[in-house]
Amino acid sequence: MKDVTQLDEGWSLRHGQELLEATVPGCVHTDLLTAGLIPDPFTGLHETEVAWVGRRAWTYVRELGHDSPHERTDLVFDGLDTAAYLTLDGHPVGSTRNMHRRHRFDVTGRTGRLEVRFASAYDEAAAVRAVTGERPNVYPEPSQYIRKMASSFGWDWGPTLVTAGIWRPVRLEHWSTARIAHVRPLVTVDEGTGRVEVRLEAERTAQGRGRTLRAEARVAGARAEAVLTGDEAVLRLEVPDPRLWWPRGYGEQPLHDLHLTLSDDEGRPLDTWHRRIGFRTVELDRSADEHGTGFTLVVNGVRIFARGVNWIPDDAFPSRITPERYRTRLTQAAEANIDLVRVWGGGIYEDDAFYDACDELGLMVWQDFLFACSAYPEEQPLRGEVEAEARDNVVRLMPHPSLVLWNGNNENLWGFRDWDWEPALAGDSWGEGYYLGLLPRIVAELDPTRPYTAGSPWSGSWDHHPNDPAHGTHHSWEVWNRQDYAEYRASVPRFVAEFGWQAPPALATLRRALPGEELAPDSPGMLHHQKAEDGNGKLNRGIGRHFPLPEGDFDRWHYLTQLVQARAVAAGIEHWRSHWPVCAGTIVWQLNDCWPVTSWSAIDSDGRPKPLHHELRRVYADRLLTLQPATDGLVLAAVNQAAEPWRTAVTLRRWGADGTLIRESVLDIAAEPRSVVRLPVPHDLLPDGPSAKEFLVADIHGGADIHGGADVHGGADVHGGAGADGLRAVHFPVADKDFAYPRPVYDVAVEPVTGQRDRVDVVVSARTLVRDLLLQTDRLGPAAVGDRGLLTLLPGEQVRIRVTGCATVDVEDVRAALYCVDTA
Repeated sequence: MKDVTQLDEGWSLRHGQELLEATVPGCVHTDLLTAGLIPDPFTGLHETEVAWVGRRAWTYVRELGHDSPHERTDLVFDGLDTAAYLTLDGHPVGSTRNMHRRHRFDVTGRTGRLEVRFASAYDEAAAVRAVTGERPNVYPEPSQYIRKMASSFGWDWGPTLVTAGIWRPVRLEHWSTARIAHVRPLVTVDEGTGRVEVRLEAERTAQGRGRTLRAEARVAGARAEAVLTGDEAVLRLEVPDPRLWWPRGYGEQPLHDLHLTLSDDEGRPLDTWHRRIGFRTVELDRSADEHGTGFTLVVNGVRIFARGVNWIPDDAFPSRITPERYRTRLTQAAEANIDLVRVWGGGIYEDDAFYDACDELGLMVWQDFLFACSAYPEEQPLRGEVEAEARDNVVRLMPHPSLVLWNGNNENLWGFRDWDWEPALAGDSWGEGYYLGLLPRIVAELDPTRPYTAGSPWSGSWDHHPNDPAHGTHHSWEVWNRQDYAEYRASVPRFVAEFGWQAPPALATLRRALPGEELAPDSPGMLHHQKAEDGNGKLNRGIGRHFPLPEGDFDRWHYLTQLVQARAVAAGIEHWRSHWPVCAGTIVWQLNDCWPVTSWSAIDSDGRPKPLHHELRRVYADRLLTLQPATDGLVLAAVNQAAEPWRTAVTLRRWGADGTLIRESVLDIAAEPRSVVRLPVPHDLLPDGPSAKEFLVADIHGGADIHGGADVHGGADVHGGAGADGLRAVHFPVADKDFAYPRPVYDVAVEPVTGQRDRVDVVVSARTLVRDLLLQTDRLGPAAVGDRGLLTLLPGEQVRIRVTGCATVDVEDVRAALYCVDTA
């Protein structure tokens, strides 16, 4: 039987004339940080002080000894970052130039000092560029010339920290006769029968050539055997009436253990392989219709509106991301009613722990191949690496039922057409051959059970503009870059794969990352941790369209940026969901951060949810109530993504800003499963827009408390709220700065939770209209977390906010942490 020896200990990093203790998996930066030789690049302005690390060569060393009776010993690296030359006892072992694939070297009978010498990624990129020639790039860094995490060279949300190191586990594998080299389980469901076609490839030692091998596969009570006289075999298993794997919100996520054993001709086990699989079908409906060309995921025959988020590496040093951290972050996604996570093409193929968590949580995975925002040469030495990388990762990831889509690249087809690449390239290769040729061929060969799309955005062919909203996937960035977020409502794309709005992280995160700094929007640390071009200018313009821009009041500015972020994203999602099935999904940019930064994330780098995270929970809920401006008034849209019909009564109330109830009416809603109902709001309930003193509230009551969120349409502000206690949508006919808000008045009480010392209930009772109330719980304590985000209260309403992670808090503390709209 194969033996495995882990080699995660005993490594050193050569630094000048000394050897530092090295952590494997890890990277040079984290080792230098542990040794106290560099400052934390995530804090203050220290990122710039450690730039030299990425421009040097580095060497990892350890003694390698083994005494195995097996015929063969392999040295296996799951990840080397990136251009490395390996020697053992001074003799060559091999070389690598790809962070994104596994590497295996035969070291049978060899011992001594193992050295892994990493060239500077900049030097490697320069050497490749000298061979292939120049290619355009969105950023002034050479990420397209090296198969390395592109965002380590910096992005508009990330630092430039160019890593090197043994970033994934390393081991020795000792084996005889044969081993399992590759396993591809093709899982399908046909007329109620689950089918698993296990395609096995074995590797033999010299002594094992010509010997008969046997393979056995087992799953869910089914068993199959095969005899190998060569190196390949196919084992077919059938499981009658298997329980199906569903995305969250559509059903359960049963997983089944698939075991494979390879034995010799006498029945002695040589090697084993085990993964968990799920039975389900997935299709991508790209049919043409009267609206253009669709892009709808279909799982187990059910058409799905994808409620998604984009995922970037959760740490600029990805070797630090643990299975527990993956689980925490993805659980936060599930808690926000997210059902799809897109792994973005400028990062990494994540660890199996990421996909395991998605399998269990019912989070569909859209997996990019790793190309982003650059023209990529298709010549050697890159082309061979790209093919090997793609084959490696398709085979590694295909057992996961959560994986529903392969995507060729991020924005490169769009870039070729719109970003002046075409004339600059003058006929040189730029990646099209990967996206429209090599990658779809590899997916069709290795994983035909899943769909492939050439890029995001991509209209499906060059017959349409790559980012045409009427065809395929669309990235909506004009709004953040140049327009008010009301413009999201100007079109109904078939699938919105990227859109978003920035906001700073939580205040506690800023204080940790910028110690001792007097925080201001333009303070040195805040500017350094804002990587977007004119980022603060866009934030301020976003505020200024709706609120007086606060001067010299950082806390107020911080609140308004987070409020506008939540409103902007909600504006898009509410509009696009209300147009299902024409629009079949939204993927918010972005869920997470890789360091403390002002960005588009819903969860900051310390794991603290922004108000946007709570707002996603509302707008991505199975049932959503929203008021949508129309050409002749307002539309009340009831979105029902649940499997059951929705029969309910909606109470519409026209209010005066002073708390006077002007008119009330009730509309009956009947929405079938997976459908949207749009009803015109009666004209006598429409607020008198020019007066700026009236607004409209739509409620489906579920309890005494109120829970809310917000969004905006042009000069008209529209607010919605939802929770276990009911659904609410609110329409304001003018921008906040023009509305006649009363001075907000509310009472605050703090009540202990019986038997739970670290929890309190904050009870807020409104005496006036209170718009977008936000309890910034991290101001009560760095570990404090609240269960609600933005809330709009009518006079006489009360809300209870459960706060965990703070043992003692008084009313004055709470009042200092409460913010709301106040233009009076």
